[in-house]
Amino acid sequence: MKLVPTSIFVSLFGLFFLIQCGIKDTKDAQNGTELNGGLFLPDGFQATVVIDSIKGRAREIIVNDNGDIYVKLSYPDDEGGCAVLRDTDGDGRADIVTKFAVYEKTDLGGYQTAMRIHNGYLYFSTSLEVYRYKLTPGKMVPESPLELVLKDDHEHGNHEHIGKPISFDKNGDLYVPFGAPSNSCQDPKRTPGVPGMDPCPQLEDHGGVWKFKGDQIGLTQEDGEKYASGIRSVVAMDWNNEDDNLYLVMHGRDDLLRLFPKVFSPWQSALLPSEEFLKVEQGSNFGWPYCFYDQLQEKKVLAPEYGGDGNTIGRCADFDDPIIGFPGHWAPNGLHFYQGEQFPERYKYGAFVAFHGSTNRAPYPQSGYFVAFIPFTNGSPSGDLEVFADGFAKVDTIINVSDAVYRPMGIAAGPDGSLYLSETEDGKIWKVQYTGDRDDFNTNQLLAMEEHKKLPHIKTPDIIADNLRKDSGLVGENLYYNYCGICHQSNGRGAGGRWPPIAETEWVNGNKKRLIGIILNGLQGEIEVNGRAYNDVMPQHGFLKDVEIAQILTFVRQSFGNSADPISEAEVAEVRNSNTAL
Repeated sequence: MKLVPTSIFVSLFGLFFLIQCGIKDTKDAQNGTELNGGLFLPDGFQATVVIDSIKGRAREIIVNDNGDIYVKLSYPDDEGGCAVLRDTDGDGRADIVTKFAVYEKTDLGGYQTAMRIHNGYLYFSTSLEVYRYKLTPGKMVPESPLELVLKDDHEHGNHEHIGKPISFDKNGDLYVPFGAPSNSCQDPKRTPGVPGMDPCPQLEDHGGVWKFKGDQIGLTQEDGEKYASGIRSVVAMDWNNEDDNLYLVMHGRDDLLRLFPKVFSPWQSALLPSEEFLKVEQGSNFGWPYCFYDQLQEKKVLAPEYGGDGNTIGRCADFDDPIIGFPGHWAPNGLHFYQGEQFPERYKYGAFVAFHGSTNRAPYPQSGYFVAFIPFTNGSPSGDLEVFADGFAKVDTIINVSDAVYRPMGIAAGPDGSLYLSETEDGKIWKVQYTGDRDDFNTNQLLAMEEHKKLPHIKTPDIIADNLRKDSGLVGENLYYNYCGICHQSNGRGAGGRWPPIAETEWVNGNKKRLIGIILNGLQGEIEVNGRAYNDVMPQHGFLKDVEIAQILTFVRQSFGNSADPISEAEVAEVRNSNTAL
């Protein structure tokens, strides 16, 4: 199914003007607070802010039968890696917040991907572990011992794409992805032009979903069975009780432009590959790393590491297709199949997807940062993507990921059928309710939200008009935005806990040879930048000419608050020729 914004004539005066301006804060005239906590929702829905922020920030959430909200925090500390919220006076806002769950920190934080309640247990995960507590009736904080359900005991050079979202089927069996610890099965690193390993050895114990017998602890991957394969990276996953099937939304691979600049344009790299919405059955294989889905062409194509040119299908005809191809880099981080009775009937069994938002669409605007709804009938999508909740970012156009004030993440339903939404920048949580007449709901109430598809953070960008660098004539600056700004961003401040800043740091302003060497050879492993740890992969850029590297680094060393001396073509050549890059 191709994702194409629907053109609808809306006969509401000034609607488009209101939508454009409405991305900014809209205030309640009576009390000066933000309407719906700053969110835009379909007519008849209303949002209440449960909490404005949580120390440690929020990732995933789940709501207990008594209304208590359990939150998996992005950054655990000595007080714990989870929090529980309670509203004692019925005003919709949490007035008690308690942190708990102290465990050994084995990752860099920021990549917690599960919070579930199943069979009386509270389950949550880190990048490498799945834990659980037996919930204590009547108590906010569990009083039972913390149990280690599953440990990822593989050695990982970094924690790229190996989060542990979880789902349970109706028999209580547990499903856990083991994401691919690479972009496209290349060795070494993300090296331009280097083919992928074929067959890819990582598919033996990564790049898929494993199934485990329920209600067990002390598991490793060997205790389960491989359920499906060819799946790169998963954060959003849920079990659909209507058709009794596992669904997930896969993060597509990255770096089409940086790794294959002669094959893919900046525009293609911004939009591709698709974030794939997958119906996962026993034995499914979705083709990673050999293939990726192109939602523009509505077909799965051969990856460039395996001889692809963006059009060739080849072996990809043998792999399973997604049920929907979302635009690239939207970062689907939350998935929930709605089973409540509070919302109008058309929402029953449909899928809500939280798009955390892109980081690597430069030189085009960043995109995503909203919650979508996809109607389902009999276990299959029965309509196009709808914008359900928008306004998280509060700015448009989004140039740097740090421009977005909020980034949606977790989705959970309350016992009354309300929908709870969390975001990761401050830990803000909203409760969304339907306040209209369920029986009178009609699609006219969605028309204003259709107009949001025309906004820069959702629409397909125009290849020329929406290129943010189209008027820049500075060679070093343009090279930076093509090859470096994708991660380090247009303001040089990086992206959250994934990619480090290059603004006002000794890594940029210090030793020239080290800096040149990083560009030539790449960098992998944990480093500290401005007092914060990072552990991702910096691709090598040795394919660039010496003069181009000198132009990029001179621009970087004299921008973003940096004031170091320039780097010459001769200095780059010296490092390249001496083979002492690192």
